[in-house]
Amino acid sequence: MSSEITPARPASPGDLFITFTLLALQGFGGVLAVTQRVLCEQKRWLTPAQFVEVLALGQVLPGPNVCNVALMVGDRFFGWRGAFAALGGMMAAPLVVVLALTMLYMQFAEQPAVAGALKGMGAVAAGLIIGTALRLAIAMRTNAMGVPACIGFATIAFVAVALLRWPLVWVLLGLGVVACGFAWWRIGAAIQGKKP
Repeated sequence: MSSEITPARPASPGDLFITFTLLALQGFGGVLAVTQRVLCEQKRWLTPAQFVEVLALGQVLPGPNVCNVALMVGDRFFGWRGAFAALGGMMAAPLVVVLALTMLYMQFAEQPAVAGALKGMGAVAAGLIIGTALRLAIAMRTNAMGVPACIGFATIAFVAVALLRWPLVWVLLGLGVVACGFAWWRIGAAIQGKKP
């Protein structure tokens, strides 16, 4: 199936709300891995390439990435009503769960078992992020920049943020501008090459 065509769409803003509510309730420690699986594989509302585009924009915009993704996916299908439905689904039930867990945590924070459980969840969250990154890497095959350039930009971003500890906003702005310029140049060269 072409990466340009979205194979399915939500039935209504209510469908978006329910889907994002269920999605949010699955995402303890991070919902991004679940989001990609639900939107691309289960619901088929987005292709992997479309998800990568939405996620890339969501990471550049202020606010939580997955909330930005929910807003953009909702808007794509039902405009502002879809955007509010998807964001409401992403936020409503988790807010209740977080408030309840906060009250419980305040009661039992000093227990060694609670501290150990939280450390274990950190490792699980890291594994989810790595798994998502590996699954999304498939979309690099169709990227205009080509796989080597994508790997190069990803490596530079990782080194800058994780190892050199440069501020994320400056890495995104600097490297993002360079990557956009490179992609624009590659697309222009491809168009020129196709002209008779």
